[in-house]
Amino acid sequence: MIRVATVSLGCPKNRVDTERILGGLGAHYQPAQSPEAAQVLLVNTCGFLQAAVEESLDTIMEMVRVAQQAPSRPLVVVTGCLVARYGAHVLQQELPEVDLVVDIAGQHQLPERILRHFGLQSAADGRVVSTPPSFAYLKVAEGCSNRCRFCTIPSIRGGLRSRPLEELVAEASACVAAGRRELVLVAQDLTAYGQDLGMRRGLAQLLDALARVPGLSWLRLMYLYPSGLTEELLAGMRDLGAPVLPYFDIPFQHVHPEILAAMGRPFRTQDPRAVVERVRRYFPQAALRTSLIVGYPGETDAHFAALESFVAEAELAHVGVFAFSPEEGTPAAALDQQVPARVRQSRRRRIMALQRRISRRYLARFRDQELEILVDQPSAEWPGLFEGRAWFQAPEVDGVAYVSGPQVRPGAMVRARVDATHDYDLVTLAEDAGDEEGCDFRPMDADGL
Repeated sequence: MIRVATVSLGCPKNRVDTERILGGLGAHYQPAQSPEAAQVLLVNTCGFLQAAVEESLDTIMEMVRVAQQAPSRPLVVVTGCLVARYGAHVLQQELPEVDLVVDIAGQHQLPERILRHFGLQSAADGRVVSTPPSFAYLKVAEGCSNRCRFCTIPSIRGGLRSRPLEELVAEASACVAAGRRELVLVAQDLTAYGQDLGMRRGLAQLLDALARVPGLSWLRLMYLYPSGLTEELLAGMRDLGAPVLPYFDIPFQHVHPEILAAMGRPFRTQDPRAVVERVRRYFPQAALRTSLIVGYPGETDAHFAALESFVAEAELAHVGVFAFSPEEGTPAAALDQQVPARVRQSRRRRIMALQRRISRRYLARFRDQELEILVDQPSAEWPGLFEGRAWFQAPEVDGVAYVSGPQVRPGAMVRARVDATHDYDLVTLAEDAGDEEGCDFRPMDADGL
């Protein structure tokens, strides 16, 4: 057995890569109780933004420090987006204390290289799911063929490469059979799934197949590009019903057409308001999430005011806001009219304060209602308290539903009454920890979304 400690930085797609590396070790893999007890220290880095680059480098140096102080020096392995962005050869020269630096393209060989280091034979393909027992991520594609001018992903991950549908159904079935009630589909552009495979209805076909997986309670879609949310796709999702959740993660990034054009967004001719209206026409009770960039080069006070008005009017359930970061190697970094950092941060704070008030109102609508809560894990705040989620809360990016009550346990689906709501979280009391398979999609009151 090889004791491995892992640190997976960045997005869920990176986490899935880490899980596959560990799965490739097969029966030789054993999770280390701590980095100090590990024989292998694996860091899967993020390199999307400069802040992520700095976090990755800090984490690598911390693992190097642990390795140097250990009685029996562990193998230090670095992979991921940082390596792809700057090159394995460059990082190996800059970080000679690291034993293995492996590009994303070479991750499939990494288990064999680790096993060979310990004099062991190759194991098998597989995946060690590391999320709480309630859900698993399902990465359906790699890379992105869009060319947004602020984004480093195409240069890091390459163009779109969809995974075969049969392979995804098999992996999904294995996750559900192991007890995962929710699957969260992730890709850089989920609506583009299957285009490179010649599938006309790629994402719709995938949803049709996954919805038939026995025992699946919730199917959540993340990273839906606005241009891909067609009438045909929305109608198909509505007709499928459960387990497909009426949850839509749509990265608008901005709403003003001049900024969208400057960003090189593929849907720059579409009004984000029209996209929101289209989704709500098919799903009146939909929970919508978006990510926004403020302070993009050339963003004037008027451009920002349009964005602020959109957030106020649309009343989305969840909004993430990022201050523009001029990333080396992207066209946006070389643009004129760069917005000062203090202005970027001020605009971010304004949108976040606005969304906090909207989120508080959104959650208040659920007070005294009964909801099904999928229980993730025990809470560190109080003995007997657990963290879970309602259908409108995605794991790791949205708020949580605190839940307590008889028989509440990680992985269970419990029916609970909402006792209190806060800015982003719910407080609920479970009345019966049953094993219902569905989800309550009751429409909100008339003054809701």
